[in-house]
Amino acid sequence: MTSLSLSLARGTLTSPFKRAGRPGATLPARHEVLPAHRIAPGPLAAYREVCGFSGTSTLPLTYPHVLGFPLAMRLMTARDFPLPVLGLVHTWIEITAHRETRPTDELELTVYAAGLNPHRRGTEVTMVTEARTAGELVWESRSGYLARHRTETGARSAPSGAADRTAPSSAPGLPAVAEWRLPTDLGRRYGAASGDRNPIHLHPLTARLFGFPRHIAHGMWTVARCLAEAGHGPGGTSGIRSVRADFRAPVLLPSTVTYAAEGTAFEVRGGERVHLTGTVTRSD
Repeated sequence: MTSLSLSLARGTLTSPFKRAGRPGATLPARHEVLPAHRIAPGPLAAYREVCGFSGTSTLPLTYPHVLGFPLAMRLMTARDFPLPVLGLVHTWIEITAHRETRPTDELELTVYAAGLNPHRRGTEVTMVTEARTAGELVWESRSGYLARHRTETGARSAPSGAADRTAPSSAPGLPAVAEWRLPTDLGRRYGAASGDRNPIHLHPLTARLFGFPRHIAHGMWTVARCLAEAGHGPGGTSGIRSVRADFRAPVLLPSTVTYAAEGTAFEVRGGERVHLTGTVTRSD
């Protein structure tokens, strides 16, 4: 977890020297790899608790992404990464488990940047995380991160922290399933469990430095909490093999939000504002 904190510090130092949208920008070709290792039970237990997962039979579908995030940050804060990490917005994530993974599995993690694409609000990079056991690909995720800047059409960038709204959405007005009251210390608790101590999630004062009125919940906490709610069985995500989630608006802390779902679709909303939409695929 220390390496993630160091990457955040490095990103703060290198971001002012990078310019998103620079013509001819390329991504580093290297892969960051964490050799096969056993998962530490303490951090996993803390993660399960803060996200609402129950049981110990399988690894939460989102947890390998948490394990691989320090590698992604190492890549994104390196000097040769073309986008400034400060201001990057996590816009979407797709996760697929090719088979069930268990806390006792020894996972080898690989992270790399797969694409740098123009976006109507700036430039979006796709980051890939892969998990292998004894050389077998057992899990993978793809995430989009958007760097906002003026585009060729002259469109103005959206305010810092506002989510993109061009991704596919689930059906509007999904029936409410549960109401969650999110405490003011949720970001600090999730940060302690995951290692992601980005200041926008920790305190109102540090969040205001980045343009937020208050600190906000981690997007990956929101996805994990949805999967825990949808799973309902031992292991929390039992039977769920893939998820696609789109982050649409930040969740301010503290707040009360509604989890709504029908069929394979789900969403998180606060009042009339939709914060996240997604779909899941279950095993037969």
